Amino acid sequence: MIIHIVMLKFKEENRKNNLYKVKELLEGLPSKIEGLLSMEVGLDFMKSERSFDLVLTTTFNDKKALSTYATDPAHLEVVNVIKEVTEGAKVVDYIK
Repeated sequence: MIIHIVMLKFKEENRKNNLYKVKELLEGLPSKIEGLLSMEVGLDFMKSERSFDLVLTTTFNDKKALSTYATDPAHLEVVNVIKEVTEGAKVVDYIK
């Protein structure tokens, strides 16, 4: 199983609205993308210096399914929105 984790740091401008908009867009992807086994989206509540604002955890059967997800048009639409409203991201992909 492949685990794909993304952490996003949002720009200050319109942060709260953008957080909820991106969360909603991401949570709509599982019904649109075959091979995406599960998705969890969490919003940070600690607001510490080291915190990112949103974390996305997704699971896939294999690397091919992750690759298909990465290039799926529905995913790329969400990525375009994310790029507009965030200032940073970190990603970890691992095999479980």
